[in-house]
Amino acid sequence: MSTPLITPELVGIDLTGTDRDDVTRQLINLMAAAGRVTDADGFHADVRAREAQMATGMPGGVGLPHARSEHVTVPSLAVGRVPAGVDFGAPDGPANLIFLIAAPASGGSEHLKILASLARRLVHDSFRSSLLNAADAQEVADIVSREVVVS
Repeated sequence: MSTPLITPELVGIDLTGTDRDDVTRQLINLMAAAGRVTDADGFHADVRAREAQMATGMPGGVGLPHARSEHVTVPSLAVGRVPAGVDFGAPDGPANLIFLIAAPASGGSEHLKILASLARRLVHDSFRSSLLNAADAQEVADIVSREVVVS
């Protein structure tokens, strides 16, 4: 059986962070604790380099930091809810939902497939609302697993 893209251990329900760097680091730490990232600092540097190329904020209060990295063991998705919001450079303001996509450097287009599938769901208010209103990490992971299908 292949490793699931997301598990409850990769969900941060009420993150507080001063900026996108801080919140991204918290999600990376979840991935590292789950054994999906071998070097949190190295992966953080890769994500920051990607963010420096182009802001990853999307309309609707969403941040989509992502990177391919030699420090990632399996394609993974971590989700963070940030009630106070954090700036990811979106034109409509701060993000309350952060999706960190991590893919192995050798993964080819895997992270783009994850990004595309996620983006197709994120345009729907109902999907974002269900995640913001989910009771716990298990429910968030279940919703994402059901809705974000990567073939």
